[in-house]
Amino acid sequence: MTAAAAALHLTPSAVSHQIRELARELQTPLLEPHGRKVRLTPAALVLVKHADDLLARWEEARSALEAFRAGASGMLRLSGFPTAMALIAPAAVLLQERNPGLQVTVRESESEEGFKLLLADETDVLLLTPTDSGPAPDDPRFDQQPMMSEPLDLLVPADHPLTKKKKLALADAGCEPWILPVPGTCDHHDRAMVACAVAGFTPHVAHHATDWSAVAALVACGLGISLVPRLTELPARYELVRLPLTVEPVPTRQIMTCVRRGSRQSPQIQQALRALEEVVEDRVALAAAS
Repeated sequence: MTAAAAALHLTPSAVSHQIRELARELQTPLLEPHGRKVRLTPAALVLVKHADDLLARWEEARSALEAFRAGASGMLRLSGFPTAMALIAPAAVLLQERNPGLQVTVRESESEEGFKLLLADETDVLLLTPTDSGPAPDDPRFDQQPMMSEPLDLLVPADHPLTKKKKLALADAGCEPWILPVPGTCDHHDRAMVACAVAGFTPHVAHHATDWSAVAALVACGLGISLVPRLTELPARYELVRLPLTVEPVPTRQIMTCVRRGSRQSPQIQQALRALEEVVEDRVALAAAS
């Protein structure tokens, strides 16, 4: 007992007390008299055989907890509208490369569904574009913050006359046939209609398409033009031109991050937000260079 106390920098009475407490918790005697001294009982010898393993597992648990607190382990769930996958997917790759112990999952969801996923604790970080049916910015359940303002470009066939204009306003496309989503199926329809109204015209919608591949196919065949968010990736096989609008007002869409209120400072969520910011910076730089 004296030697154990010296090794642990405790008094013999403190060691004796700890052993009595452990024996009480285990409901098994751990010490027995042996002459003027004491010795370990057979039950205590069984326990000693597991001591090193218990200590190793405890150190593993402490290391895992430290990694969790540093944001390097645990589970992180990202969600966003379809075209936001171009930002979320590379951010997920960054997160997994930097933190192999972090389990990252991605789920596509329109903004309205994403709010429900947050409330049900089925996602942690949501990328969204504001809509008139979404919660207000001061909704106490959510923490919504702007991430970027993305310009909308005019999408036209490669041989379209508008490609020759040095300065382009959205109003210049007022008499063109348009390709937009069916009303009520996608928030891009409302965004494009509002942008055209601000530019002073109501577009003639000749065809309806929601998927960007379908929009690209229709535009490439000369069936109409459309507005496309700058970061949206389009099939390379079509002969298309994305024309930046240079005359104000230039239509944009806001991309927001949203988390459950109070969770933004979580280490895992902070890691996710930093990764998303890096991806956005890279994409904006690439778009500017092209």
